[in-house]
Amino acid sequence: MKARLTSFFILLFLAACQQGPKVIEAIDSPVTAQPDLSDPSANLLHKVVAEEVLHTSRYTYLYVTEEDQKFWIAVPRKDVETGVTYYYRGGLKKTNFKSVEHDRVFETLYLVSDVSRDPGMAGLPSGHPHTQAGQTIAGDETSSITPPPGGITIAELFKNPAQYDGKTVRIRGRCVKLNNMIMNRNWIHLQDGSTEDNTADLTVTTTDMVPLNAIVAFEGRITLNKDFGAGYKYDIIMEEARLLQ
Repeated sequence: MKARLTSFFILLFLAACQQGPKVIEAIDSPVTAQPDLSDPSANLLHKVVAEEVLHTSRYTYLYVTEEDQKFWIAVPRKDVETGVTYYYRGGLKKTNFKSVEHDRVFETLYLVSDVSRDPGMAGLPSGHPHTQAGQTIAGDETSSITPPPGGITIAELFKNPAQYDGKTVRIRGRCVKLNNMIMNRNWIHLQDGSTEDNTADLTVTTTDMVPLNAIVAFEGRITLNKDFGAGYKYDIIMEEARLLQ
């Protein structure tokens, strides 16, 4: 009887040792999970430096430094460089996250929708109503766009945003995304090919109507750190813009 009890406890001990920590089985698929936008942390702008980069077929893992902290983040596969400063918002924390392709478990990792070299690109958290309803175009169709008379480029605006805060400026770009009549205004996203990150765009609010993919020029007031509530927060935005002929 005593021998049977001893064997039973040995089996229990071995089973417990084999279980180990619970691991989230990842399949290196695109990042889609996002934090609740009602959580203030979803709007926090993170400034990080990429220390190490690992690619998979669909993910890009970045080991980053933010002030005195170091951690891993994962974004949909993207060309990024070590030593470069990137910006992002939000991030969904995962523990014991396994990369199948690297056969590696990340003790702590944050799923992030995207990173950008331009802080102005981080104005919308992923999953925001605008990004869900909007449309986008791809390619280098913005490379030959020049500012309107007396205007500036989006890169100039993003480089020195404080210089233009509260001022009326003119900007020309291609409409790469639009959402009409939200909060009684149209939301236009412009690209002009002037930024380092060709996907960076400027959000413009207006009552004028423009078609997707059209090259248009707007004149409007630049506002920094604009918070409309309910997750509608922008580092840089052009408001009350009018379409130039």
